[in-house]
Amino acid sequence: MSFKDLGTSVGNAVYRQIGRANGHLQNQRPLPVDVLENETSYLVVFDAPGAEPEDVQVRYLSGTVRTRIDRFRKFHEGYEMRFPGRGMALDGEAELPDDAVVDPDAGTARLSETGTLSIEIPKRSSIDAEDTEEVAATTTDDDSGTTEVTIDD
Repeated sequence: MSFKDLGTSVGNAVYRQIGRANGHLQNQRPLPVDVLENETSYLVVFDAPGAEPEDVQVRYLSGTVRTRIDRFRKFHEGYEMRFPGRGMALDGEAELPDDAVVDPDAGTARLSETGTLSIEIPKRSSIDAEDTEEVAATTTDDDSGTTEVTIDD
């Protein structure tokens, strides 16, 4: 092994470790989120880069909207992984206002082609159910390129 080969080998190992550290940091940092409100509902918007519909989980629990995205790296023919810097398991949460009274069973979520996850949760006038509810999500595609994630019981 030549001195040049040794330098290349060490450089590649360091580069991969930096990428792994960057991916780990991204896994620990919550997804950016906005919470919006109108007369009839709340809209919670997460940045969900690189997510596919089957990667997304949405939950509502005690006034908090939580999402988890488990992404996967696609294999690219003819390419070698040099810098694995993207986090694969991303989490985010948003608390609704303390006075929010919502119907999470009627909520819907949409995942756009650009990686924006929009979760709309309608308001309701009175609490009919227990304060704590957990819901799951199912996905459907439409012709516009938007994927709808429906929040189920």
